Amino acid sequence: MAVNTFEALRFGTVGKVLPGVEIRIAPDGEILAKGPNVMKGYYKKPEETRDVFENGWFKTGDIGFIDADGFLTITDRKKDLIVTAGGKNIAPQPIENVLKTNPYIANAVVIGDRRRYVAALIVPNFEKIEEYAKFVKIPFKDRAELVRNEQIVGFLRSEIERATPNLASYERIKKIAILDHEFDIEQDEITPTLKVKRNIIENRYRELIEGLYKDDGN
Repeated sequence: MAVNTFEALRFGTVGKVLPGVEIRIAPDGEILAKGPNVMKGYYKKPEETRDVFENGWFKTGDIGFIDADGFLTITDRKKDLIVTAGGKNIAPQPIENVLKTNPYIANAVVIGDRRRYVAALIVPNFEKIEEYAKFVKIPFKDRAELVRNEQIVGFLRSEIERATPNLASYERIKKIAILDHEFDIEQDEITPTLKVKRNIIENRYRELIEGLYKDDGN
């Protein structure tokens, strides 16, 4: 649908829309497409075909936007989109990517679908967080004790706030749960390319997630 070229290049985007292709953004942020590159439908699957077309537009399943210069950016998959209890649409991956730029955070999963506020599961950069604990003289015998320490929890909360000053109020992370281990490929929690399998994470850590919302009433 779009491509970066030597003449028109913008990092972080998938480029400008190809000639003959039409792109528009649906009200919920989904990228819709028309053009000779779009299939006519799934072979002998009329119901599935109807599901992915809307008034002749192909529903890509991707969330994104086109900037003022015509570059297309993909920000998330629609199936991963969080819709809060207040009806706000939130793309979790951009927030997670910002969090992972912080030296004390190795991984993060943003949650909050049908909830009143956004929370997150945090995997610390254990090397960095252990260095910090030793520097400020926080005693710990293992990682489990370390991530339960209120001073460490408060420190990571402040790092999250420092990393996300530009988020809208409804996108801000209100609560966190810190894991004492990294996500595991063998446990099918992440892919070989280190992408989080959100549905598996949310099922596996359901009790921990529910604890973040125990006073929420949802």
